[in-house]
Amino acid sequence: MKTLTKEIWKNISKRREIVSIHSEVEALVRESDIRDGLCYVGAMHITASVFINDNEPGLHSDFEHWLERLAPEKPYEQYAHNGFEDNGDAHLKRTIMGREVVVPITDGKLHLGPWEHIFYYEMDGKRKKRLLVKIIGK
Repeated sequence: MKTLTKEIWKNISKRREIVSIHSEVEALVRESDIRDGLCYVGAMHITASVFINDNEPGLHSDFEHWLERLAPEKPYEQYAHNGFEDNGDAHLKRTIMGREVVVPITDGKLHLGPWEHIFYYEMDGKRKKRLLVKIIGK
């Protein structure tokens, strides 16, 4: 069995933003030279998410509006967590969107449905954060 472990670093200039990491993950699968296996991609920060969905801006806007209704950023004092930081909402949003994805690799490629795409969702940005990519297989 072979493995590849790499980190992808992101520095999102906004507080919240959805960015595609699909091409970066595909490149790492090619680099791994694994033909049959699994690709794990996880956010290594508690206020960020990795998820799979449609690469469509309207849907991304829907996620933002839906999450903001569920856990609004302001007023900051509504969260017991807030004090030194003002990111209580980001912790809750991340819990809903999830931490990681695992994608099968078949014939050296990510084995996804026709509209599936891998995204990083930053929910408390303006600083450097990392994602872990771990690929295992043969």
